[in-house]
This record gives sequence, structure tokens and C-alpha cells, in this order.
Amino acid sequence: MSAKKYAAEAIGTFWLTFAGCGSAVIAAAFPQVGIGLLGVSFAFGLSVVTMAYAIGHISGCHLNPAVTVGLAAGGRFPASQIVPYIIAQVVGAVAAAALLYVIASGKAGFDLAGGFASNGYGDHSPGKYSLMSGFVVEVTMTAVFLFIIMGATHGKAPAGFAPLAIGLALVLIHLVSIPVTNTSVNPARSTGPALFVGGWAIQQLWLFWVAPLIGGVIGGVVYRWLSDEPEGIVAGK
Repeated sequence: MSAKKYAAEAIGTFWLTFAGCGSAVIAAAFPQVGIGLLGVSFAFGLSVVTMAYAIGHISGCHLNPAVTVGLAAGGRFPASQIVPYIIAQVVGAVAAAALLYVIASGKAGFDLAGGFASNGYGDHSPGKYSLMSGFVVEVTMTAVFLFIIMGATHGKAPAGFAPLAIGLALVLIHLVSIPVTNTSVNPARSTGPALFVGGWAIQQLWLFWVAPLIGGVIGGVVYRWLSDEPEGIVAGK
């Protein structure tokens, strides 16, 4: 049933956003035992690995509007399902951000001005990178991510290992791009925290829809052109 697929996407995207952004908000700089950039990168990757095994057989485990659009561009997903999938993903991400806010705000001195794991460029980039740098890195990283997803879920790829390849790809993406944009490659993940931060996060949110969607289409189309068999089992962010 389609309803079960949408529910799975909402739950999966909830987990990705809660675990990934939660690691950044709660654990990244925790005194003495903070997990840092490396830990946050692995948290996002592990959220995908765990959910891919849990719901990949139900919804394909996209967890990401850019993945859904990219898979459609690559011939792996029906265009008629794009909008309901994206709605489910955004609902899951917003719910995760809401729960994370409830938890994080219980700490003395909590302030949304710290960013709440939002994505940004310019003054709101962790490394103060420009809009152009943010655009280029988000398009590039999402394109490569889709390329890997398409390849790892190809009919001729080793069976059962797609979630690991996809999750590790997301770890690599975060290791490179956290300093530039705090890493989006996922419009739903970006939307959840931005709605709570408001202001600059909402104003800059457009980039984290436009760039990943462009990158997703590029990655899907390039792999479709490269591969002689576009069919495969879908599992992704």
C-alpha cells in the first residue's frame, strides 16, 4: 500500500534528521567527550545504513527529496510518486526537529542562535564559505551521492551491500562538506531545523532545495546514461 510507503519514508527521514542533527546539536561539542565533525559524519551515515536495512524493502528508503527526484531522473522511480514521497520526507524531518528542540531546550543556556544544525552559507557557513562555494559543493556532493546510490542498487551490484555503500558515501560527503555548508544534500533535513531557527535559516533555505535537486538529477541522468541496465533495487538517504 502507498500509505505504508509514505509512512516508512516519514519514519526513516525522522530518524535521519533526529540522529544526524541530534548528534550535531547534542553531542558534537559535549565537554571532554564530544564526537566532533567525524562523529557527526558517521551519525548521518549510520542513520542511513540502519534505516536502509529496516525499510528499504518497504519504500526504497529514499529519506531525501533529492534522492527521490534523482532516482526518477535515472529511471528508477515513478514520477507520479515524487510529490507524496517528498511530503512524507519533509513531515518526518520537521517532526524530528521538533522532538530535538524539546530535548535540546532542556539544557541551561540553550540558544537557537547556535544554529540548531541548520545549513548556511556566508556568515552562516561553519567555515564562512561563500554562496558560490556552497552551491558548488551541494550540487557536486548530491550528484555523486545519487551516482553511488544508482550503482550500489544496480541489479549487477553485490547483493545486500547497498546500504553500507550508501551510508559510507554519506559519511564521506559530510567529512568534506560540513565546513562549507554544514552539509545538506537533503532538502528535508535542511527544512526541519530551519523552521525552528527562522530568520537567516529560512532565507538561505532555498539553496538547500535548489542545489541538491539539481545535483540529484545530474547524478541520476549520468548513471542512467552510463549503465546498460537502469533497473535495480532502490535504497538510499
